[in-house]
Parts: sequence; C-alpha cells; structure tokens
Amino acid sequence: MSLEKSAGAIVFRKEGNEIYYLLLHYPTGLRTTKKEYWGLPKGRVERGEKIEETAKREVKEETGLKDVRFINGFKEEEKYFFTMGGKKIFKTVTFLLAETKTKEIKISWEHIGFQWLFYEEALKQLTFKNAREILKKANDFLKGEKNKTALLKKEG
Repeated sequence: MSLEKSAGAIVFRKEGNEIYYLLLHYPTGLRTTKKEYWGLPKGRVERGEKIEETAKREVKEETGLKDVRFINGFKEEEKYFFTMGGKKIFKTVTFLLAETKTKEIKISWEHIGFQWLFYEEALKQLTFKNAREILKKANDFLKGEKNKTALLKKEG
C-alpha cells in the first residue's frame, strides 16, 4: 500500500456579515475520479514543502487567488483509501482555513467550475461526507472566533 500526503484549504470570504465558502467542481476522469464531484482546493505535498506552503500553492494554482490569509488555530485532517492503477493508496489531507478578499476566481484545467456559497448551500453541494464534516468544523470555528471578537469589543 502506498501513502499520499496532501494539503488544502477551506477558502472563505466575507461580504458584510455574510460568509461565503469556495467550492470547486472536479470533472470525471481526473486522476482517480470516476465521476464529477464538488470539493475543496487541495493537492499533493511536494518534497520539502510545509503544509501551509502546499495549501497556499494549491489554492493559487487551482483558483488564481493570491491574497489568502490563513486563520491561526484551525487544522483538520481527512483520511481515506482509494485505488489507482490497481494499487491501494492511503491518503491524508490536511486542511487549513483561509480568508480572501477576492471574489474573482480563475479555475485551473483541473476543474470545470466553482461556486461561492453560504454555509448551508455549501454543505448540501459538497459531494463527500468527509468534506462536509471539515466544512462544518471550519464554520463552527469561525462562529467561535466571531463570538470571541464581539466579546473582546464589549470588554474593551
């Protein structure tokens, strides 16, 4: 069995009090994909790269976003098996939480579309349960951060 390590990001942007999450539409037949699906930006960790470097590079390559800012304190892992070329592979993907101010996306050749969605819509649109669980944790984390900021403003 082979091991594969990837990193990615839950990318969000704010408009007023609203939070939008970025989802990417992956086509059929891309590497291991038997059917198209909706997911989050991610890719393989290259030799010598740190998780944050990989996540930033992959987000830039897949979306064109250059202004992502990682939110401290959030890191979630997704683990799963898949088969490619008759070989079983165990994959670990580390997701970070990243904010952008940019709305315009330039998807790479690896994708057939994208959407900025509210949390509830994004949760419904994501194809895989693992991705939905990670989005839920990211959204809960952001709500907690928002509450902390509001509390600090009241106390200050």
